[in-house]
Amino acid sequence: MIYLHTILRQRWFIALLLIINIAGTIYGYMWYDNQLATTPIHFMIFVPDSPTASLFFCFVLAAFLFGRNLPLFEALAAVTLLKYGIWAVVMILAAAAAGTPIGILNYMLIVSHLGMAIQGLLYTPYYRIKGWHLIVVAVWTLHNDVIDYVYGMHPWVASSIQPYIQEIGYFTFWLSISCLLVVYWLNKLYNDYTIEGFSNR
Repeated sequence: MIYLHTILRQRWFIALLLIINIAGTIYGYMWYDNQLATTPIHFMIFVPDSPTASLFFCFVLAAFLFGRNLPLFEALAAVTLLKYGIWAVVMILAAAAAGTPIGILNYMLIVSHLGMAIQGLLYTPYYRIKGWHLIVVAVWTLHNDVIDYVYGMHPWVASSIQPYIQEIGYFTFWLSISCLLVVYWLNKLYNDYTIEGFSNR
């Protein structure tokens, strides 16, 4: 763990991770291009979930490079990276179980989305999140779920699991709650934990 934290706080590693996340964010928004083309403009911000999560993390990493913290972005990134990282993997595996063939692109998406979830959690000791930040994130996250599954703006899923969209919405709601609780618990665990190289509480 000491070695891991040594790597995590190295400027070259943070810069490399930032570059990877910028590239992934751009690719992610391009991935949603067709869906965004048919999305009403007032819903557009709520559609590209995964790239918006990695965009939040880009701001966090950029702040780390300057020895700064952006607690609200840290909370947004931690919760949404975990949520949509898990969500995407579950949807791919569920589609496969329902008969959709899995190809190389699907495996790439599984690896990249697992990486999203993991990277957000690895930097938990560095975050400076307070209770009100998580309240704001809870409003954002649950409101996003309403837009997705009440107004039908959810990310497109494989046709094999489209008939189960109500169940997917129910799963997504409880995934949001679970991710909020995980980030709250980890933040509470590291509440008095200070790591050299970043601003103190």
